[in-house]
Amino acid sequence: MSSLLRFAGLLLLTLHTTTSFAAAQEGPPPGPPPPRAGLFFEETWKQLPKGGENPLVQDHVANADLELKLYGPKSEELQVTGFDGNDANPTHTWSGLCGAGCTFAFRHKTSYADLTGSARVMVQSKTSGFHKIHPFIKLADGKTYIGNVELGNTTDFLFEEFRVQDVKWIAFNTELGVTRGNLVADIDLGKVDEIGFTDLQPGADHGPGGWSDVAVVRVYAKAVAR
Repeated sequence: MSSLLRFAGLLLLTLHTTTSFAAAQEGPPPGPPPPRAGLFFEETWKQLPKGGENPLVQDHVANADLELKLYGPKSEELQVTGFDGNDANPTHTWSGLCGAGCTFAFRHKTSYADLTGSARVMVQSKTSGFHKIHPFIKLADGKTYIGNVELGNTTDFLFEEFRVQDVKWIAFNTELGVTRGNLVADIDLGKVDEIGFTDLQPGADHGPGGWSDVAVVRVYAKAVAR
């Protein structure tokens, strides 16, 4: 009986020593992951006092920190319509009169956006026909790209979100409104000058079949001073 007790004691001592050694080798337990990128900007648009449908201009931008940029053929025909604070038909852009590659973008007045790491974008949109919107970026060096993410719901204004890290990019000619070359293997997203959306298809005027609407845009990213 004493031999069994001695054996059991030796076994417990061995297990304790092994466990203590393993714990010492592993070190302290890992802490929580770093927080994700916070809100860099939000744009909700605002209607002009006269309401209705009007060409998109800086006065439609609700966020005082943002400058509006327009690109692509007939981009001056990009419209704003809808109603402030209305969930069923919020104030939004409408591309029905635009040419292909009609693009809007926002430039933060004091900061670049660092779109690396956990940066993400959320957008509320609605489309008609086969139209989809793609993310657009302009880097600090002036180069412009379109992402392979396609967004848009055909029945309602819904929110969609994507991580920028998962996007593949292709060069974009802002004058012609067309993509160029192949998907880019790697670009530096540490300093992004402008962020927006484009519809690569031309609008088909009023009525169903060919346009895209963009309401709320939220960008979650680190701010980098200009």
